[in-house]
Amino acid sequence: MKAVKGRFFFGGVHVPDMKALSQDCPIKELPEPPVVTIATSQSLGKPAIPCVGVGDTVAKGQLIAKADGAISSNVFAGISGKVTAITELENEGGQKGTYIVIEGDGSGSTQYLTPLTDPSKEEIVQRVKDAGIVGLGGAGFPTAVKLTPRTPVDTFIINGSECEPYLTCDHRVMIEKTDEVVRGARYIAKALGVSNIMIGIELNKPDCIAAFEKYDDVKVVALRKIYPMGGEKQLIYSATGRKVPVGKLPADVGVVVNNVATCLAVCEAIELGKPDLDSILTVSGKAVANTANVLVPVGTPVSYIIEQCGGEASAPKKVVLGGPMTGVAVKSYDLYVKKTTSGILLLSEKEAAAEEPTPCLNCGLCADHCPMHLMPMNTAFYSSAGDIENAAKLGGAMYCIECGVCEYVCPAKRPLIQAIRKTKAAVRAQQSKGGK
Repeated sequence: MKAVKGRFFFGGVHVPDMKALSQDCPIKELPEPPVVTIATSQSLGKPAIPCVGVGDTVAKGQLIAKADGAISSNVFAGISGKVTAITELENEGGQKGTYIVIEGDGSGSTQYLTPLTDPSKEEIVQRVKDAGIVGLGGAGFPTAVKLTPRTPVDTFIINGSECEPYLTCDHRVMIEKTDEVVRGARYIAKALGVSNIMIGIELNKPDCIAAFEKYDDVKVVALRKIYPMGGEKQLIYSATGRKVPVGKLPADVGVVVNNVATCLAVCEAIELGKPDLDSILTVSGKAVANTANVLVPVGTPVSYIIEQCGGEASAPKKVVLGGPMTGVAVKSYDLYVKKTTSGILLLSEKEAAAEEPTPCLNCGLCADHCPMHLMPMNTAFYSSAGDIENAAKLGGAMYCIECGVCEYVCPAKRPLIQAIRKTKAAVRAQQSKGGK
């Protein structure tokens, strides 16, 4: 189906995409790491509860931690071997969490789910839940919950925008696994009871647009190249013209959105019985010896991946897990891949923003470019004064999608996203204690 042109949305920013570094690198499955260290928290919501013990022998694909409630996800062994520890470690954000350590035995034994043939709507939702599939665009929301919306929907959108600079893993999935992505989308559409399938792809990926134009049941929307085109609300407006009101969900306007990698995971879970146990991610930046798009088991050490990519080409100024706009700068390689890890970036001195912040200029650029129509400067001002109530109320922090546009355009280099995250955390802590 010939591509149609998407609409423009308010705000956003043009960012150098830096995708040429890795967009021509095919997905490479790295040799199995000798040890994986798997977080029980692999999604938005509660961590999973370990269901194996130290000394247990596990097969690849075996359930090792069971979801704790609806907003949680099952966790599986990415390699076969022995559980050598269940321990507390720090994640990339500095928070403590439970990790299951598996030492590989090289046996290659697997324990997948039973493949399904022509599954019903209910069977698709149950399989997605059983396989522990989460949103692989970064948020990590359990996909089975999205497939059971509270309100009727009529449209399913595949998010193929991949607007984050440097990241090209979704690009490669769209080129190398086109048919699997479409089949996964069809299963999702069947679960939702809709026939209208769309895919949004930015114009800097003409090969991906051409690949999906071959399908008569998928409407391709060629999107303007602007960040954050991949935000759900921005994508929905660009593809359909529908506006998701503040405080509402995409399903409230009849739409469900999933990332291309999520569609691939759904296809593999149904047709192969494969649980969500690995990650396709981009290794890039000018401080890494060899850029790549790699497939690795969840729990693979970041240090191992860097080593497999030839190590450092030069001392990085900043190391980021994820993309440069929404990812997290980390202090070491002693971290482990999660289902939602989309990138490992080793940024050189010229690539990394490391300027010291100066006082706010009251220029308003952060508000002018905010795609959510918020006032980030107010959140930063009141947050620094310890006034969390006004930081949330006058800045609109709770509606922020943390895209990083405000911080990118700020001439004073204020840590706006840090202030927003601090405010959100404080508000949620108050709410959990029964506060307002």
